[in-house]
Amino acid sequence: MKLSKIKEILPTLSNVEFKLENGTFVPEHFHVTEVGVINKHFIDCGGTIRTEQVVNFQLWNANDFEHRLKPGKLLNIIQLSEEKLGMQDAEIEVEYQSETIGKYDLEFDGQHFVLKNKQTACLATDACGIPAEKPKIQLSSLNKGCCTPESGCC
Repeated sequence: MKLSKIKEILPTLSNVEFKLENGTFVPEHFHVTEVGVINKHFIDCGGTIRTEQVVNFQLWNANDFEHRLKPGKLLNIIQLSEEKLGMQDAEIEVEYQSETIGKYDLEFDGQHFVLKNKQTACLATDACGIPAEKPKIQLSSLNKGCCTPESGCC
């Protein structure tokens, strides 16, 4: 989800609720402790230099169980970040503590923001030596006469 999308959604909500892809909710007393820009400049295994920029939200649970982040407050934090950091309309990446700090993509299911599991991938599969995926063959499409008891193939 891009920053512009969350800015469209927030004014329509009465509460800001996040949940993990498995359905577990982030405790409702969470804080957004950081809103920022992360720039990544790297080289992939094929030798291509790449850059990536994301808007970063960091969610944190404290022991102040009465805390609730309202949509207007999060919108104000975003607007201040845009003003002070020159933040562009980029994809949002959310950091949230589980066993370790996890990084998640963000989606909206109509009621809740959903932290989607991120996956690693090779960006240079042609240079990496990873074989192409084998085509799937339906067994029913094989010549039916080749492996019958009378065929002599066994």
